[in-house]
Amino acid sequence: MKQVVQNYKSGELALLDVPEPACKAGGVLVRTVYSLISTGTEMMKVSEASLSLVGKAKARPDQVAKVMQSVATNGLSATYRKVTSKLDSYTPLGYSLCGIVEQVGDGITDVSVGDLVACAGNEHALHSELNWVPKNLYSRVPAGVDPRHAAFGTVGSIAMQGVRRGEPQIGEVALVIGLGLIGQLVVQLLTSSGVRVVGVDPDPERCKLAESLGALTCAHPASGIVDTAVDELTHGAGVDQTYLAAGGNTNDPVELAAKLSRDRGRVIDIGKCKLDLPWNAYYEKELDVRFSRSYGPGRYDPSYELEGRDYPIGQVRWTERRNLECVLDLIARDRLDVEPLITHVSDFSEAVSTYKSLNEGELKAVAVLFRYPDAVAKTEPVVTSARIGVVSRSTPALPAGQPVRLGFIGAGNYASSMLLPHLAEREDVQLKHVATTSALSGANARRKFGFASASTDVDNVLGDDSIDAVFVVTRHSSHAELTRRALLAGKTVFVEKPLALSASELQIVLDAVEESGNDRLQVGFNRRFAPLLHEARDQFGPRVGPATVRYLVNAGRLDHGSWYNQADSEGSRFAGEGGHFIDTVSWLLDADPVSVYATGDLQVTLGYADGSTAVITYAETGSSGFPKETLDVVADGKVLKFDDFVRASVYSRKKWASSRIPKGRDKGQAAEVDAFLSAVRTGGPMPISLASLAATTLATLAAQTSVANAAPVRIELPRKAGAPA
Repeated sequence: MKQVVQNYKSGELALLDVPEPACKAGGVLVRTVYSLISTGTEMMKVSEASLSLVGKAKARPDQVAKVMQSVATNGLSATYRKVTSKLDSYTPLGYSLCGIVEQVGDGITDVSVGDLVACAGNEHALHSELNWVPKNLYSRVPAGVDPRHAAFGTVGSIAMQGVRRGEPQIGEVALVIGLGLIGQLVVQLLTSSGVRVVGVDPDPERCKLAESLGALTCAHPASGIVDTAVDELTHGAGVDQTYLAAGGNTNDPVELAAKLSRDRGRVIDIGKCKLDLPWNAYYEKELDVRFSRSYGPGRYDPSYELEGRDYPIGQVRWTERRNLECVLDLIARDRLDVEPLITHVSDFSEAVSTYKSLNEGELKAVAVLFRYPDAVAKTEPVVTSARIGVVSRSTPALPAGQPVRLGFIGAGNYASSMLLPHLAEREDVQLKHVATTSALSGANARRKFGFASASTDVDNVLGDDSIDAVFVVTRHSSHAELTRRALLAGKTVFVEKPLALSASELQIVLDAVEESGNDRLQVGFNRRFAPLLHEARDQFGPRVGPATVRYLVNAGRLDHGSWYNQADSEGSRFAGEGGHFIDTVSWLLDADPVSVYATGDLQVTLGYADGSTAVITYAETGSSGFPKETLDVVADGKVLKFDDFVRASVYSRKKWASSRIPKGRDKGQAAEVDAFLSAVRTGGPMPISLASLAATTLATLAAQTSVANAAPVRIELPRKAGAPA
């Protein structure tokens, strides 16, 4: 197996082949999925290793003292041989990871093979493909926690122990000096505890990050901004507690702590910084200086760490392992957000170059993760829905001359501008009832579009047997549940995108299809119905080989008050809109995606079974003067270029180019509604198969999962509707 090691004498870093560890009693063998580089502690060690012997001695005076003691005891020659031998040996790096239990040792009953665990310890949670971890240094990862986030368990415990040593009280003011990885975590933990936080760091980007995570004010220590903020927050008294999370050889942090602390304030040292306490300043304020020892009680105690002897909870409430469990619980409950701290993720094979980039300053990072691809594949989410196989019920055609009787749930801006205008004037349509959240909205819809009746009760739509089809045009969070109810009520359903905001929401819709035998469903993916796009695809002609698709969506920024910004309740913006673009690509390729890989800036790569790929770039920072949607398809020596529903061209042996559409951009809403009404009237197949609707929804959700995990997500295509269950 591979492991990252360093020669402290030469400074050499290597990814070394070493024997796999045995699984001993009292612990588990863990295959690493992600391990975290401590950009403070580890990089200090890496940097020291590159120093000369004199430099190493200056950096570690504690070790020099041990050497001098050894000289006095064992003599110069013996000590020299001992020291040089130790320096010229490979030593491991790493102490915080998340992995999969591969083997369980004797005496272990709290985890099983296949469980995901977070692990701690600079001898047991190494940057290594496999690690043996004793009982008190691992903790099971709660369901739903991203393995990347669980890899922060140990550093989170270090920050947690520091905060516990500070004994914060609700309403206090705290100063955090040093906004690196530990400092950022301390800021969040204090904020979650009801403490008002100010921060100090010379890096303006780290200051901004800390403010985004809850700090009130952060600034350069020499700016005077923090001094003013402390004075205002404490009415001149000074902060209640100061956390030293900085490194380096300067004495500035402890002097700043004394300056900004209140009388009898607490100063907690978490990092490794110079501690030449200015006697007068600390004496006059009678400051309480406390040290925080790593992950918590149990650290450096062999009986606890190696032999698994726990401390009674009545005597020691928070041990190493209990701190680790607490951090994972906070992450699971979204009370500790480590995602913004992830600056870079490298494959483990690139470990040496990653360390060098960090050490030389090329890579500036708060947190860096190593990704172990083989292990990640075992935890790679499979977004699937197996329960879609349903035999479609027979749907009779409507009697000749009978209008399609429609009910609407929701009549907001999109329904009123994009759907209802195409329905209101049709003689083959009868608008029966509209149910809206507010009575006035329903009254307006009735007046403008001629609904027979209006109310604020959706049961007036779902319970009306005379209504043939229901349009669900509400906010995103209600789509799945209303669609479920409408299907169970026997209605043909048109639901505006998205169909669902989670896999569980999609499943309740598919369960309703299975329970009722009613698969009469359409989602408002209108772009595939756009006349110009149809014409361009016809001109492109049949495709033989795999295609490459590039789709730029220049989405622009939302208005501050838009409900689309309510991500907690209404899902992300891409979850709401992304299905449009995935469906368009899949329609162009006549296939469903089998894999999704997305990056944090929402560049979504779709893979298809025939080797085709599509990259959808969903950008919010572009110019409003540039077209919103531009699309290129390349295959078989041909290129289709589509420009925002205004122009299209196909380059092959002969070039075809469309003329400008005189009536503006037709994105297909009218044709979409017409196709839906035709299916309702004739009882024929729905315009888009249920399998395709599910696959597009799954791919949209997978994009978010991929961003969270920094890994591709496989899409298991559901069984086609009509196939045996």
